[in-house]
Amino acid sequence: MGQRSDGERNVSEPAAVEARDTVKTFGAGEQAVRALDRVSLTIRRGEFFTLLGPSGCGKTTLLRLIAGFESPTAGAILIGGRDVTAEPPNRRPVNTVFQSYALFPHLTVAQNVGFGLEMLGRPMAEVRATVERMLALVKLEAMAGRRPQQLSGGQQQRVALARALAPAPQVLLLDEPLSALDLKLRKEMQGELKRLQHETGITFVFVTHDQEEALTMSDRIGVMSAGRLLQVGPPREIYNRPVNRFVADFIGESNFLPGRVERGAVRLGSGDLVSVPGLPPEGTAVTIAVRPEQVRIGAAGEPGTIAATLTDAVYFGTDTHCHLALADGAEVVARLQSPPSGEIGLAPGARVGLRFAEGAVQVLGD
Repeated sequence: MGQRSDGERNVSEPAAVEARDTVKTFGAGEQAVRALDRVSLTIRRGEFFTLLGPSGCGKTTLLRLIAGFESPTAGAILIGGRDVTAEPPNRRPVNTVFQSYALFPHLTVAQNVGFGLEMLGRPMAEVRATVERMLALVKLEAMAGRRPQQLSGGQQQRVALARALAPAPQVLLLDEPLSALDLKLRKEMQGELKRLQHETGITFVFVTHDQEEALTMSDRIGVMSAGRLLQVGPPREIYNRPVNRFVADFIGESNFLPGRVERGAVRLGSGDLVSVPGLPPEGTAVTIAVRPEQVRIGAAGEPGTIAATLTDAVYFGTDTHCHLALADGAEVVARLQSPPSGEIGLAPGARVGLRFAEGAVQVLGD
């Protein structure tokens, strides 16, 4: 079953998951910790939704509330339009894949995948057919008779996914399932997860602190910090139009330059004026943000550029990061595509002129 586009969605369908003014507090009195602070969120059916944020931001707590492993202090959790706030995990149409795959070492791959179906009392013929289908889905048919300890980390993760998908849950919850894998395998599994989500049409709710995972895999992202949901949107919107400095800083890299509104532009500490739309009143102190790939380097003294000095150039293979100092010492990083030679033709101490791509500069709040 393929995933439908937004244009094909039935707007009358209830959301896959809703959190309504959800609060979760651990402890009491002076020792109380508010892990979630009035979080409201709607996750659409059939989408790959990612909760993204640093450790301790509340994303795993929210996932556990959806799964039923924790109960909210206030608010409600709905799945498929049904209020499940008071229902135990086994009554909810969800399954969870954890960081540790939790496979049964004494069972074969096929037995692990079929275990949940057997516990649900499904007929053995149905169990066998479903196991075969799930193993084909995760491309592990040849491993059906092996034990978990005979598999690689990536293969074990595929078994855990197959086991979680076998009962055809409405929602699959994934709690940083790629964190134990090495970088190369992690990237391979990112593609596999997206393929599985697309082929099954099941709603995936994925938790990670890895911005690259979120950007490459998600239909939409919810960025969290300190128990609050700061911004929800498609990856391009989150990256290109962050709502505040935290989101801009957490998603990718950004240059932040303080200034003050003057003559319909922003006067930087270097004395240069930068044109930015939608500015607050004259004299307001602001911070502008621009991504490194939106910084252009030209010749020193070129009209319309900001004078800068190259302090360092760091080679990253496909990219070279140029560290530039403005007249007041403020640093700007420009990300340039590396030429075939790997040399950008500039040495530390070189005087250059920089400009920002049109529409790339934003004024951000705290």
